[in-house]
Amino acid sequence: MKTKKDLCIPFGWEERRHVFLDRFFYIPKKYDSAQKGELCDWSSPLIFGREAPIWLECCSGNGEWIVERAKAHPEYNWVAVEIRFDRARKIWLRAQAAGLSNLYVVCAEASEFLRYYVPKASIASFFVNFPDPWPKRHHAKHRLIQAPFVSLVADVLQATGSITLVTDSEPYRDQMLSEFRLWRSHFPEPFYGSEFASYGSSFFGTLWTAKGRDIFTLRYQHEMD
Repeated sequence: MKTKKDLCIPFGWEERRHVFLDRFFYIPKKYDSAQKGELCDWSSPLIFGREAPIWLECCSGNGEWIVERAKAHPEYNWVAVEIRFDRARKIWLRAQAAGLSNLYVVCAEASEFLRYYVPKASIASFFVNFPDPWPKRHHAKHRLIQAPFVSLVADVLQATGSITLVTDSEPYRDQMLSEFRLWRSHFPEPFYGSEFASYGSSFFGTLWTAKGRDIFTLRYQHEMD
């Protein structure tokens, strides 16, 4: 069985670079190199060993949701994007333990990954589950779901692609509604619903449900009204 020692970054800060390590793609923080911009063809058989629709999750945390989804839907190729190396490694260990060949883990800041390493119109389905709500008013500027990120999602989604967002935060829900107001919602007004029964569980989904919080699910089609 794989352990933490089986996934370590093989170079120091001064020599840092992006690197592929056994279904794990590492992009160092504050990485500024001429190598940036080398788009990865995530549909290439050279990455997953086969061609299949790409389903991508940002803010994957410890990976409970995406590992279970990859198990339940082997017909798709899954990409988990998580900024923290310790969490990304946990996802990789879960995938290795489950023997998943259809899950690739990316340790990177989500916007940077989408901007420099994902070709346009290459992602079939996009998910953002419980992104950090940055609840304090003066911290809200750090939230992921803002206009620049929405623009990146529009670039990488296929023509009929969709994005699903899940949050327990009402202020963040309202911000999501505002940022995606020109997209076609899966839900009728007020344009969000309860978590799908078959959507899958996650650490925060289970935690906040147990504490009695409402879970808000938003889903949008790529085509804009």
